Amino acid sequence: MTLYAVTFYVLAAIVVLSTLLAIIQRQVIHAVVYLIVSFFATGLLFYLLGAPFLAALEVIIYAGAIMVLFLFIVMTVRAESGEDKGEIYQWLPAVILGIISLFVGGVLIFEIPGSKTGLSTGMATPSAFGQFLFKNYWFPVEIASFLLLIGLVGALYLGRRESRKGSEDRR
Repeated sequence: MTLYAVTFYVLAAIVVLSTLLAIIQRQVIHAVVYLIVSFFATGLLFYLLGAPFLAALEVIIYAGAIMVLFLFIVMTVRAESGEDKGEIYQWLPAVILGIISLFVGGVLIFEIPGSKTGLSTGMATPSAFGQFLFKNYWFPVEIASFLLLIGLVGALYLGRRESRKGSEDRR
């Protein structure tokens, strides 16, 4: 097994494990932290697979901007379930997964010049990536966009229905 394959499987395991931990967490802030680790490792996977532009977008947009928005909403609404006793062992899995992701990212980005263990990544320009995606996978892209549209309409419907209930209760 090559170093490339080991790095890929380590990052894939981090993505799957941190996403699973984000799903099963009771406290929303912990779930958001696990999701940040998952997005960061996904960005490293994109970099490893030859899409550095997509990796930068993943880290900047998802792990950065969107997760800050989620944290802001969670802290504003105070949607915590249960009490946080402040015990450090609750954060241990997130810290371990984050350190492993940072280490693998450091190996990918800051390899020693002239070392034989360096990884050569493929490079794809954003236009080549877009052409490949929409020529070969146009139907799955359209299905994903349709599912996102359905989710948006459903969220608007549920939000509107709950706001009507709240205004009827006040009367």
